[in-house]
Amino acid sequence: MPPTVRPDHLSDEPANSDRFVGGLSESIGGPLGDHAVRQPVRMPGGGRFWTPARVVLLLICAMLSFHWMQKAPCRDAAWVDMKQYKYFCYTDVLALYYAEGLNEGKVPYADHPVEYPVLTGIFMGALGLPVHSLGERGVVENEGQTFYDLNAIVLGAFGIAAVGAILSVRRRRPWDAAMFALAPALFVSATVNWDLFTVGLAAIAMAYWAKRKPVLAGIFLGMATAAKFYPMLIVGALLVLSLRSGKWRDFFITVGTAVVTWLAVNVPIAYLYYDSWLRFFDFNSQRGIDWGTLWYIGAHFPRGSGQYGFPFFQQLDSDPEHSKLNILYLGLFVICCIGILVLGLSAPQQPRLAQLAFLIVAAFLITGKVWSQQYVLWLLPLAVLARPKWGAFLAWQAAEVIYFVSFYGELMGASGRQVFPEGVFVLASILRLVTLCVLVGYVIRDIRNPELDAVRTTYDGEDPDGGVYNDREPDTAAADPPPTTALVKV
Repeated sequence: MPPTVRPDHLSDEPANSDRFVGGLSESIGGPLGDHAVRQPVRMPGGGRFWTPARVVLLLICAMLSFHWMQKAPCRDAAWVDMKQYKYFCYTDVLALYYAEGLNEGKVPYADHPVEYPVLTGIFMGALGLPVHSLGERGVVENEGQTFYDLNAIVLGAFGIAAVGAILSVRRRRPWDAAMFALAPALFVSATVNWDLFTVGLAAIAMAYWAKRKPVLAGIFLGMATAAKFYPMLIVGALLVLSLRSGKWRDFFITVGTAVVTWLAVNVPIAYLYYDSWLRFFDFNSQRGIDWGTLWYIGAHFPRGSGQYGFPFFQQLDSDPEHSKLNILYLGLFVICCIGILVLGLSAPQQPRLAQLAFLIVAAFLITGKVWSQQYVLWLLPLAVLARPKWGAFLAWQAAEVIYFVSFYGELMGASGRQVFPEGVFVLASILRLVTLCVLVGYVIRDIRNPELDAVRTTYDGEDPDGGVYNDREPDTAAADPPPTTALVKV
């Protein structure tokens, strides 16, 4: 019996659907024509190995390998003469192995307070303490290097899981996942911190929601929030859609399961080591204006004649408790959330889950007092799911890379070796902010004009991530996503 073939029209071809990709394709002959004969899309067992999904998985593996090579100069932990800044290879993973006492065998929370949520602290200890034990027995010579390499492998696995999650909800648009796999920000930031761990968990949670498995979605969402707090913002997107659709059952199951999961991870640590557990919350409430934020731009904006910053913004950092700053940034974020709620309820068609989630997380970063370089990883899968168009995405990614490079120059300046004037870093921060705002604007436009939404076009007006918010069942197409290759009749 010949293998089952899926209709060609279910396959998205980026060169035909994306003007940016179509323009690039002109260098190799242009998009596929109307008379091109597409290779059939075969169900499992069809015998074709290099499906788009496998190509994308190969791309993410290659990108993570290149990232490891980019960080290689710092793996030996011999950071002298600002080596970690000159080679752009600094990583918290290696630095905190020593700063958090893992090199001394200290158990996170029990022996040393950790500035991260509990599951991240557990992650650090689960890899760090065995490395220290092996080092004491002489099995490994450089504990820091071994610790970093192990983290790179495990974090890379979660990055691959994120790509797998994107592929699972984009069976008709498998090449969308390539945007994540090839993202320049992933290349420079994948193991700067442990954020990729949370990104993978959050992506899996969204995939389970799309498959209408609210309990599994809640478990992974709870674990993601126990590792970093940003995934709880996705609940806001679910809330907006439940308010609009009136569908609450799966919402309460997912949120309830997430809360129980979060408590299961946190309560034992909070009960046994309350002061250490509280460290994360105290640390974040007491943090001042961080580099590269909207508030930093205001406090350091070049005004000419060697003067930088506006007094209003500079005064916000003078209070040791940062109470006024906390009120202002939280107030701005709440205003943005109210705007997203109004947008979600008033849009001509129910917005897609990824669109709302992207807008909420982007608003959190744009208004926040902390915007660390690796936080771009939070947005990557959401941006891919919200608006899989390469043009604005690559402009934003270019700005992120420019910010990354200028950030290391700023670090060298703070360490006593001036590389460029302060205005250069402020300009890079503004560029990152503006390009993200442009991407936000495009997502809002797609919500207000759903006929412009590339994902809805492919899925006949539906939201493949919406789960119960969709009227029809999830896409049950072949496990292997459709190809975009074609054989042209000669």
